[in-house]
Amino acid sequence: MTTVVARPHPFDVATTLTRSSSGSLFGNTTADYANMVGPFGGITAATLLRAALRHPDRIGDPVSLTVNFAGTVADGPFEVIADPVRTNRNTQHWVLTSLQNGVVTTTATAVFGTRRSSWADTELVAPRVDDPDSIAPQQFPRGLAWVHNYEMRFVDGGIDGLATGEPAGSATTVWLRDVPPRPVDFAALTALADTFFPRVLLRLGRIVPVGTVSMTVYFHADADTLAGHGDQPVLGTARAKRFAHGFFDQSAELWTPAGALLATSHQMVYFKA
Repeated sequence: MTTVVARPHPFDVATTLTRSSSGSLFGNTTADYANMVGPFGGITAATLLRAALRHPDRIGDPVSLTVNFAGTVADGPFEVIADPVRTNRNTQHWVLTSLQNGVVTTTATAVFGTRRSSWADTELVAPRVDDPDSIAPQQFPRGLAWVHNYEMRFVDGGIDGLATGEPAGSATTVWLRDVPPRPVDFAALTALADTFFPRVLLRLGRIVPVGTVSMTVYFHADADTLAGHGDQPVLGTARAKRFAHGFFDQSAELWTPAGALLATSHQMVYFKA
């Protein structure tokens, strides 16, 4: 009888952290999530969140995460320091730092909270779109590793203009899913919030130097909502508001197929054009 051992998902390998006797956490970049320079920013953000999620002093679930990409992350090992700087009755505040060779590459702050029953309403409305199975997945060239970890089915605002050199608007609507399919948890949701291509590339219709300097994710789903969602696709929308002086913003929303808002995010991005 042959025993089949399930291989860990590439996402879980990339965000694995090992705790040392001193309390510090250590990880290693993986080729699966490589970007043009360093790793995909979403995997770095997800790894920092996991440092807090798996901390023995953690209470509640993530409410918000702000990541500042201070410098390039080189391929290889890195250290993460997760410090719960204050715990209140319902909220817990974290400072997270990633280092390589003693040099800070990424800083973050996170807020966790114990969610409770309350009045609720969602003013934002999910886009009305076709089912993901009716839309062909985008095919990507082999050069950029991280995109092959995601299935992207563009409803509108795709990336075809980058091949033809045609400028377009900054808005995108797209069905997103991990490859292979993986249940969406808070760490995976964090990475999904960074899967939208920089809006300036769509606006210009060409590749220019670009890099996120700061990203914030706001989590609207609780753990039960994510457990019920499982590995279904997530509907994402993204757009920019202003391009000027070498920086632009882009905001995004992530929805369940049934129209429940899972998370919103906002980024400030450096560009040169």
